[in-house]
Amino acid sequence: MPGLSSIQRKKRYLLIPFGLLLLSIAYVLWGESVLFEQKVDFNAEIRPILNKKCITCHGGVKRSGDFSLLFRSEALGVNESGKRAIVPGDVEASEMIHRIKHTDPEERMPPEGEPLSQEEVNLLSRWIEQGAYWEDHWAYVKPEPITPPEVESDWVNNDIDKFILQTLNTKNLQPSAEADKATLLRRLSLDLTGLPPEQELIHKFLSDSSDQAYEKAVDYLLASPRYGERWAAMWMDLARYADSKGYEKDDHRNIWQYRDWLIKAFNEDKPFDLFTIEQLAGDLMPKPPKGQDESRYIATAFHRNTMNNDEGGTDDEEFRVAAVIDRVNTTWDVWQATTMACVQCHSHPYDPIRHEEYYKFYAFLNNTSDADVPSESPNLKQFKREEDQKKLEELKNWVITHTASADDKLTQAQQIVDMVRFTEPKFHPKNFKELTKGALADGKYLEVDDGGYAIIPDYTLTGKNELLISYRAPQGGGLVEFRKGGLNGELLAHWKVKKADKGWGKSVVTSIPLKPTEGRHDVYMIFKDPGRKGPLCSIEWVLFHTSLPGAEQPQYTEMKQAFLSLLNKDEVEKTPVMVERPADFRRKTHVFVRGNWMVDGEEVEADVPHAWPAMAEGAPKNRLGMAQWLVSTENPLTARVAVNRFWSQLFGIGIVETVEDFGTQGAKPSHPQLLDWLAMQFMHEHAWSIKKLLKQIVMSATYRQSSKVRPQLQEVDPANRYLARGPRVRLTAEQIRDQALAVSGLLSTKMYGPSVMPEQPEGIWQVVYSGRQWKTSEGEDQYRRGLYTYWRRTSPYPSMIAFDSPSREFCVTRRIRTNTPLQALVTLNDPVFMQAAQALAKRMLHEGGENPKAYINTGYQLAMLKPLSPEKEKALLKLYEEALAHYQAAPEETIKLIEEENHQLAALSVVANAILNLDEFVTKG
Repeated sequence: MPGLSSIQRKKRYLLIPFGLLLLSIAYVLWGESVLFEQKVDFNAEIRPILNKKCITCHGGVKRSGDFSLLFRSEALGVNESGKRAIVPGDVEASEMIHRIKHTDPEERMPPEGEPLSQEEVNLLSRWIEQGAYWEDHWAYVKPEPITPPEVESDWVNNDIDKFILQTLNTKNLQPSAEADKATLLRRLSLDLTGLPPEQELIHKFLSDSSDQAYEKAVDYLLASPRYGERWAAMWMDLARYADSKGYEKDDHRNIWQYRDWLIKAFNEDKPFDLFTIEQLAGDLMPKPPKGQDESRYIATAFHRNTMNNDEGGTDDEEFRVAAVIDRVNTTWDVWQATTMACVQCHSHPYDPIRHEEYYKFYAFLNNTSDADVPSESPNLKQFKREEDQKKLEELKNWVITHTASADDKLTQAQQIVDMVRFTEPKFHPKNFKELTKGALADGKYLEVDDGGYAIIPDYTLTGKNELLISYRAPQGGGLVEFRKGGLNGELLAHWKVKKADKGWGKSVVTSIPLKPTEGRHDVYMIFKDPGRKGPLCSIEWVLFHTSLPGAEQPQYTEMKQAFLSLLNKDEVEKTPVMVERPADFRRKTHVFVRGNWMVDGEEVEADVPHAWPAMAEGAPKNRLGMAQWLVSTENPLTARVAVNRFWSQLFGIGIVETVEDFGTQGAKPSHPQLLDWLAMQFMHEHAWSIKKLLKQIVMSATYRQSSKVRPQLQEVDPANRYLARGPRVRLTAEQIRDQALAVSGLLSTKMYGPSVMPEQPEGIWQVVYSGRQWKTSEGEDQYRRGLYTYWRRTSPYPSMIAFDSPSREFCVTRRIRTNTPLQALVTLNDPVFMQAAQALAKRMLHEGGENPKAYINTGYQLAMLKPLSPEKEKALLKLYEEALAHYQAAPEETIKLIEEENHQLAALSVVANAILNLDEFVTKG
C-alpha cells in the first residue's frame, strides 16, 4: 500500500479480521436476512402477486376500501378505515399484511378464493420491510444501448445469434443445423414476399455454391414488388381495411387507394417513423413538393377504415364517437401494444393509465371533419379525366394571378384547390339547432316544410361572401332565406331552389352569394313555399366560404362556373381521408363518465399519459404532435412493439408472445436484451428501415435453422421459445391461396387498383337494404393475390375466414391459428383451389416427362421445391391409379370435373388437389 507508514499498515491489517468478527456476530444475532438478504424484485416477484390476488378489487376498476394498488402514491395513502395498508419499512404497521394473515374469513384478504401462500406472504413482508419500493414495468422504461454478449461459436452469423446462443447455453440446448437449401429458400420467399420462389431464383440459388448465395437471394426478394404486397397484407389487419362500411347496411366503401399506398410504402422502404406519421397525420404535415400531397392524404385513410353506420334513424354523433374511440384503441394497439380500450370506462385495471388520460388522448383524434354521414366526407377527390385536372390547375393559376397580396397568393390558391378536393368545413344537418316544421330524413338529410326553419349556430362570418349548398330537389321551387341572428334579422342571402335530381344518394352543389358580415352569429335558414305539401328540398350540407378573386375580370363568370362544375363532377375517385377542423369548428373534449358518451364529465385538453415521457416542448397538441411523440426515440414502446411484430411474422411467435399486450398482464419477453437491442438497432442503426431490420433477422443463423423437432426440444421447449430450431407455422389465409395459384401457374402479377371478386360459392351475399351483388371478375382478375380480394365485413371471402382471417370490423394485431376439418374441405373443394389443382395437373402433364410417376414427382417438386420421398410417391401413385380407374369407368364424372373427356388429366387433378392439401404445403417449415 504505497503512501502508508509501516505502523499504519499494521493497524489496517488488524482491522480486517476484527471487522469479519463483527459481521459474524451480527449474522448470529440477527440472521442472514439483515446482512445478506437479497432485495425483492418488484416486477418479478411482487407485481404478479398484486395483479393476480389483489388488484381486481384494489385497482383501476374498483377501489374497495378506498385502497388502490395501481400507483404507489395511492397504495401508500390512508384508506377508508383511516389506516395505511402499506407503511414502508414497517411490516407491523402495514394493515395489508394483517388482513392477508387474518384467520377470520370476513376480514381476510383476498375475501374470495385461496388465501396467499406463506411464500407470498413472506415476499410481501420482505418487500415492505425493504421500503416497499415500486418499479416501472419493463415496457415503460426506455431501452438503453446494449452490447451483444461474447460467445464463442462457429454457429454465430450475426449479433442476433449471440443473444440466442447465450440463452440456449443456459438451458443446455444446442442450436439446430441449417435447413437444406430448397427448404430455406421456400421459407425465405414465403416470409419476405408471401409467395414461393420463382423458378429463375430457385435455379440461381441452388446452383450457386458461394458464401454470398443466400444473401443474394435475400436482396432479390427484398427488392421484389411482391414484397410490398406481402407486408401490406399484414398491415391491413391492423388498419382494419375493408371495402365496405360495416354495420347493418355494410355498403361499399371506395378506399382501395389506401391499400395501394401501403404496398408502395413497403416497397420503397418508407422509414417506419414517417410511415407512422403519414398515416396518423399526413394531412397536417408541412406541404411537401408538388405531386406528394395526395399520397399523404391517402395515407390518413388508415383511420378512415373505421365503420360507418348508414342505417336510417341512427344518431350520427353516437357513431362518430364510436369511430373516434376505435381510433384511440387502434393507435394504442398498433404502436404501443397497450390495452387502452378498458380505460374508456375506468382507470386501467393493471397498467398505470388513469381514466381521464384516455380522454386526453381522445382529444388528439376528436377534431377531424368526418361525421358518420353517408357520403363519408371528407373525401379526397381525384379527377379521372385529364381535362378536369387541367381545369383545377387553371383555377389555381387564376387565384394566384388575381390575388392582390403577394404573401396570400399561394395560400389562397391552395384553399381553393382544397375546397374542390375536400369541400370542407361543412355544416351537416345534425349540427343545426332548433329544427322547426322539419326533420332529418333517414337521420341524415335536412327536410323542412313551408314556414319552418333551422339554425346554424354561432359561426364567424367574417371574410365569408359565398354559400355552397349540397341538396336534392326532384321538383324544385320554393325559397330559402338566410338571416342573421333571428327570423326577422338582416337578410344575408336568398336561394331560389332549382330542380336537382341526380338519383338517390347523389346531391347537387350550388353556389349562393352571401352578404359580407363581421363577427360571430347564428344564421337562420327559413324555408318558404306556400301551398306545397312536403319539404322544399333535401339538404346534405351547407358551407360558408370566400369566393374567387377577380370578380371584375371578363373571364370571372367562366372561372366560377368551372369551380362549380368541378364540385359536381361524377367522374372522380373519392377516398375517405382525415381533415382537421378549423378553429370555428373545433370540438371540446370531455371525460365520458363511466365511458358513457352521453354523460360529460370534466373538460380535458389533448395530452399523453403520465407513465410515458411527455411530448417534446413546443410540439403541437394535435394529431401531428401525437404521431411525432409515438415515434420519438424517447417513447419506450414503439420500436419494441414494431420489431416484435416483424419478428413474430418470421418466427410465428414474438419475443413477447402477446404481440398485442406489452402491459403487466402480457407475456414476459423470452429474450429481453435481444428485444431492446433490436429496438435500438431499428431506431438508430437502421434509421427505421424495415427492410434492413428484416434482412438482419433473416441473415441470422437463428432464422436459418432446420425446423425439425428433436426429442429434447419437444420435451424442454415445445413452443420453440428459446429458438433452438427454425420456425414451423401454418401460412396465412392469403398465402395459402396465393401459393396454390402460384405453383399452378394461374397467379396474376397485376398490381394495384380496385378490389376484385374471384369465384366464390353461390349464396354468400344475401344483402339486406342493398342491391350489391358478388360479380365474379373476368380474366386474370380472378387470380390476383388475396390482398386484392373484395372485403365485405359482414360476409368476408369464405376461404379467408376458414383460415382464421378476421372480419376487420376492428383492429386485429395477432391472428389465431386453428386446425379444423373445414380448412381441408376448403383446399379440397373451394372453386379456386379446384381450378389451381387442374392448372397444376396440366403443368404436370406438360413438364413432367412420360409416365405417371414422373408427372407426380414434377407436381410435388413444383409445390415443395424438393424431391418426393418413396413413401409419399407410393401413396400419390396409388391415388392416381384409383382416380384414373374411376374416371375411365364414369366418363361423365370426368367432364363434370374438368369439362373435357381426358381421364388422365382428371386423375392428375385429383393428385394435384391432394398435393395442394398437404400439411407441408400449407405450412412454412
